Amino acid sequence: MVTIAAAGDVHASEATRERIAESFAALEPQVDLVLLAGDLTTLGEPDQAGVLADACRDLRVPVCAVLGNHDLHSGHGDEIAAILKNAGLHMLDRSSTTFELDGGEVGVVGTKGFIGGFTGSALPDFGEPTLRQVYAETTAEVDAIHRGLEAIAHCPVRIVLLHYSPTADTLHGEPEGIWTYLGCDRLATPIAEYRPDVVLHGHAHAGSFEGAIGTVPVYNVAVHVTGKDFYVFELEGHEVEVETLA
Repeated sequence: MVTIAAAGDVHASEATRERIAESFAALEPQVDLVLLAGDLTTLGEPDQAGVLADACRDLRVPVCAVLGNHDLHSGHGDEIAAILKNAGLHMLDRSSTTFELDGGEVGVVGTKGFIGGFTGSALPDFGEPTLRQVYAETTAEVDAIHRGLEAIAHCPVRIVLLHYSPTADTLHGEPEGIWTYLGCDRLATPIAEYRPDVVLHGHAHAGSFEGAIGTVPVYNVAVHVTGKDFYVFELEGHEVEVETLA
């Protein structure tokens, strides 16, 4: 059994420094791994990344994260990733990693994901070059998930960590008119094929907590949805139990 704490959209800034520091410090004796589903900062400024870096720097528990749209907003995505890497975070961008934990080997595929919509409102690969570039960006994300799941196929516990949603299930509560900008069901194709144990994402602040891609559970762990600093998942094989962190 592996215990994992997950959160999305923590939106670190100087104003949230104390709460973030306290919430991360409280994790250490309770979990084996921390996963952060993007929007690590408020506006993508390096000093905001420093707040999160300070909270994670001395943790003995590994922390794995992907960037979100807020982290890229100011054009400092590479710098933010570097600051967090220097603090010991495992930053994933169209990549994967594995962790040897007491409960077994855990493989994590991490990437931002992207937009494109869902059945009935999906962006096609047709028309103006700019729109086709958006389609191509999502295709690159889909390909990365495929490669990552292939790379961690040997792991007893396998997780996909995204920012954007791969299913409309976890968008209910958001206006349907903006679902195209909250994720894309093309991201679900490699997930349905490789069937990891769980998929985690954020981004949809007014969305729903739980969904699925076939038999694979999907959770929107944005703090606005969970109402908690972290949700704790206990994973063993392909079965998932969910409990709140006190």
